[in-house]
Amino acid sequence: MTEITITAPDDWHLHLRDSDMLGETVPATARIFKRGIIMPNLVPPVTNAELASQYRQRILAARPQGNDFEPLMTIYLTNDTTKQDIIDAKAAGVVAAKLYPAGATTNSDAAVKALEALYPIFATMADVGLLLLVHGEVTESHIDIFDREKVFIDRYMSKVVKDFPTLKIVFEHITTKDAAEFVMAAPANIAATITPQHLLLNRNDLLVGGVRPHNFCLPVLKRNIHQQALQQAVKTGSSKFFLGTDSAPHEKSAKESACGCAGCYSAWGAIELYAQIFDEIGALDKLEGFASHYGADFYGLERNSQKITLVKESWQLPEQIILPNGRPIVPFHAGQTVSWKVK
Repeated sequence: MTEITITAPDDWHLHLRDSDMLGETVPATARIFKRGIIMPNLVPPVTNAELASQYRQRILAARPQGNDFEPLMTIYLTNDTTKQDIIDAKAAGVVAAKLYPAGATTNSDAAVKALEALYPIFATMADVGLLLLVHGEVTESHIDIFDREKVFIDRYMSKVVKDFPTLKIVFEHITTKDAAEFVMAAPANIAATITPQHLLLNRNDLLVGGVRPHNFCLPVLKRNIHQQALQQAVKTGSSKFFLGTDSAPHEKSAKESACGCAGCYSAWGAIELYAQIFDEIGALDKLEGFASHYGADFYGLERNSQKITLVKESWQLPEQIILPNGRPIVPFHAGQTVSWKVK
């Protein structure tokens, strides 16, 4: 197959950042994706309906003229989140609340330290129909970073799923065979997003031949058996798995530093990279469901009516992009050849 036409896709896990960064991230995402679930881990975080509404207006102001990209807003759960915060968020059009274990990723220091304390909040979310998005890792320093997703499943995720059978939960950016099997076996109210980097890469691509900071993300890349399990999950065509890039920009200096900030900025080539890996594993016929149908269905939204066409044609991602502030950012897969292209 050398050409495929699919329903226009959505990105169900997206970091746009804020301020002048929006001048880069919003157009880059909106060139292909019609909607995006916007992560709330700003500084300070987006913790209530008012902050979400203000952030949404800043995103809309950064859209290219004539573009109809729709940001779908989320709020950031803390141990100070109230039931009224959830009710107000739902009334304001917020679609989900994000659970970050404290310290799990970029700008998550204000996040949840005692998960059980949020049970009344989860109950309210189930009542009003606000989805729960979960960064599924424990953060204790003594637990190996490659095991943190599995430990989170065993310790917390299994219990939350059992205790809240009507709460829709998205297990974000899953990275392990354990997570894929957990989601596949879970009830219909549980789904997962999968990133391009976790389908394309494994930890060899981060560590062999020297550390490659632009492949560093959290959850960290795992061994190849987990990469293969994610590929097999999408190959099944199960509606429980859908596209979420976790596109997460950092300036080049922040990635190539002692900090080594986590995040892969994939917006410049995301749908093309998904097409490439789906083609490589013989699952190109499953791409439309994964990219364009299952996320909308799970969120209870209408599928997009527009179409896009991808052709099997090689092109090269840029080595770097200059941000509105004049500083460079390195996109995911920078300088590498991609085998599929939007027509």
